[in-house]
Amino acid sequence: MKDENKNVIVHSPLERVRERPTTLGDLKKAGYQSKSIKDELRDNLIKKIKNKETTFEGVHGYENTVIPELERAILSRHNINLLGLRGQAKTRLARLMLNLLDEYIPYVEGSEINDDPLKPISRFAVELIKEKADSTPISWLHRSERFAEKLATPDVTVADIIGDVDPIKVANLKLSYADDRVIHYGMIPRANRCIFVINELPDLQARIQVALFNILQEGDIQIRGFKLRLPLDIQFLFTANPEDYTNRGSIVTPLKDRIGSQILTHYPEDIETARKITEQEAKVVESQKASVIVPDLARDLLEQIVFEARESEFVDAKSGVSARLSITALENLLSTAERRALINDDGQTILRLSDFVGIIPAITGKVELVYEGEQEGSAVVAYNLIGEAVKTLFVEFFPKIAKLQKQDEESPYDDIVSWFFNQKDGFELLDDLRDKEYKSMLSAISPLDDLLGKYQPNLTKQDSFFVKEFVLWALVEFKLLSKHRFTEGVQFKDPYGSFISGI
Repeated sequence: MKDENKNVIVHSPLERVRERPTTLGDLKKAGYQSKSIKDELRDNLIKKIKNKETTFEGVHGYENTVIPELERAILSRHNINLLGLRGQAKTRLARLMLNLLDEYIPYVEGSEINDDPLKPISRFAVELIKEKADSTPISWLHRSERFAEKLATPDVTVADIIGDVDPIKVANLKLSYADDRVIHYGMIPRANRCIFVINELPDLQARIQVALFNILQEGDIQIRGFKLRLPLDIQFLFTANPEDYTNRGSIVTPLKDRIGSQILTHYPEDIETARKITEQEAKVVESQKASVIVPDLARDLLEQIVFEARESEFVDAKSGVSARLSITALENLLSTAERRALINDDGQTILRLSDFVGIIPAITGKVELVYEGEQEGSAVVAYNLIGEAVKTLFVEFFPKIAKLQKQDEESPYDDIVSWFFNQKDGFELLDDLRDKEYKSMLSAISPLDDLLGKYQPNLTKQDSFFVKEFVLWALVEFKLLSKHRFTEGVQFKDPYGSFISGI
């Protein structure tokens, strides 16, 4: 951002930076040397690597895969295509490349395409420098302004991204259509000396992709019938989904051939990494952090649900399951517990496993179901994913439950099952129970205390209530108990008593 006094460059409303040359003559005296954007990115990356600095801050899980490949592409001065399913931080990586640019670069004041004062390419800049020589006014462009982004949509035209003749300029300037001053530059020329990102490249019509050939290979643009050569200086970065996923289009082969590096992105490979991403990205207000106690197991369970969705036979694997699912699910989860605390006028509440029912809207809107999944219904699939996640994590904390068990063989869970066998009317946990009543009801199941004391003796008292409910859900998944979901809560029963069918 520029201050009214053009001799002073302002980085933010509160921060002034040192004075910089304001004319071409002063710029030459200062010893400024032109550098292409690809060299600029390369040189600054080399400095960061030598100084052991993090190049892509806030991106987790790519330390040994995507980021090294991206760094190699930058060192090779390549245009880059990030190929991967939705929610894999492709756009974030593109925007973080801004940190590898110089803080400021000079350009000819008034230039539409950020002309380098020492290497002007537009007619405007060339004629201005010819006229004013060393008195040519210079402005400075901050790196935050050196990023242009375009979402590829079917309505994008060559005029939008490259340029076209402007009839208004023809009329106002009283020029011939043969004069190149009547050209209106599109997004790409205006992004000269910038990073230019095209998201969802396969969605760009093939004829528009063809228009990029010259820009990528020779670095110049052609507009209409003009004998115009503009050797643009741009770092291109494309993002795309795998071609076998989208039926809307594909990247034409000659264009792929002109993109230097194609880098495959991926989802987090473990729960710990997924948790880092979710906790970093979720928009959680301070009042929720203060009022809702979240057990460690609950955070792991949330991420495991997403892992289960990516492996589910009911979910379309080609579509992918975005990292946004766990982010919005965490927000819904905390809001579910917060709502209960508000209803009961409780200042603080412990997150419950039954609160996970509140994340179903976050799941149903973010998974693409195959035909069998559609037959089941999205809400049913989402609810079952919660159960599968419970089943998967259970064996990490408690003894495994065998599918087939000898008749007289004892199990660590026999006492719990017996306790439920003696409850003729079942055991109900209502969603909006006050915390005191919730804890009292779970504490009444004494065999649960014995199980936790033996296998999870180091649990805090706060976390123990979530784990107790977790055990009950797991015993349902392993068919040792039955569970019936009704409007106001959930009922657990011995499966061999009066049988209740449920979801």
